[in-house]
Amino acid sequence: MALSLYTPSEVARTLADRARARRLDRGWTQQECAERAGIALSTLKVFEHSGKISLDRLLRLALVLGDLESFLLPLAAPAARSLDEIAARVAEPRRKYGVRRSRTKD
Repeated sequence: MALSLYTPSEVARTLADRARARRLDRGWTQQECAERAGIALSTLKVFEHSGKISLDRLLRLALVLGDLESFLLPLAAPAARSLDEIAARVAEPRRKYGVRRSRTKD
């Protein structure tokens, strides 16, 4: 399935449908699933109906439904094509955030 052919709303709706199917496969009510995920029942109902949910709550739901790893796949680094490429990745300096440089006053 090429995601570029779908609108964001269609993708959200598909995620909601799949989450609902996984919940039902486990035999959980919406109340049970919401409690396990630590989200409000109303949040789960809105999500299953419309596909709208915050990222944090979606990830909590994915965790209890046993599907959290699939959310990491699109963010994974592409596979290296050679040992040289692996060595180059390891050797790349990491950017440091939050490091302040002292300013000199003139």
